[in-house]
Amino acid sequence: MRTRLAIGLILALFGWLYIPHSAVASAVQWSNALAQQNQESTGDVSSNDDEYEDDEYADDEYDDETALIADPLYGFNKGVYYFNDKLYFWLLKPVARGYKAVVPVEIRTCIRNVADNLRFPIRFVNALLQGKVRKAGSEFGRFFINSVVGLGGLADIAHNYPALNTSQEDLGQTFAVWGFGNGLYLNLPLFGPSSARDAIGRLGDTFLDPIWWLIDATVTRIAIRGGETVNETSFRIGDYEALKEAALDPYIAIRNAYVQNRNKLIQE
Repeated sequence: MRTRLAIGLILALFGWLYIPHSAVASAVQWSNALAQQNQESTGDVSSNDDEYEDDEYADDEYDDETALIADPLYGFNKGVYYFNDKLYFWLLKPVARGYKAVVPVEIRTCIRNVADNLRFPIRFVNALLQGKVRKAGSEFGRFFINSVVGLGGLADIAHNYPALNTSQEDLGQTFAVWGFGNGLYLNLPLFGPSSARDAIGRLGDTFLDPIWWLIDATVTRIAIRGGETVNETSFRIGDYEALKEAALDPYIAIRNAYVQNRNKLIQE
């Protein structure tokens, strides 16, 4: 009994590490944007080495980067960034590495597919709330094909149909379409980059997540999220490390990449 409780609590902790809005968009949408940003920045550096010898120019560039979103809680957010960073290296990464070593990629892919398919309601409802009727239809078609032909979502059959490969939708994006701005920047303990608007949207999306209305036990719900987090991280070990190493200031780079990626998703 004690062993089961201990396992449940550990998985619950990982559950709080979950980066919401479905496993596929997820786990690190902002890291994809950061990768692109770093790649572009690297290209600029290689072609304009002389420019970066000018400290004044570098300061101007830094100022431009900080203007993407208001960050009045900079001190708090920076502290949370360090906390999340250590938690990743000391806890999540070692567990994900061990998990990857013993679980075949085929099984891990099936788990990822099921998690994405299960959260269809979040994407579907928010697409409708944004007036994206065609996108909502594509989401329904994707869910139907993967649920029926893909055996409950184990296989991502819809991936073979480009029209059904839509971008992620969530309540934070819905609020943006309705005219709400980002508000201030928030770096949330365990959850990572966010904004005031997206943090509120995250709470709303919880009520659309089938896990939260199909399973009564809170610890079980969080443990499932934790399992998804470990599974998703097993596909991305090394990504965060590379992005952090490439950035002049990882905190600012991650913050800006998050905002840029959210803006891109809102426009899609």
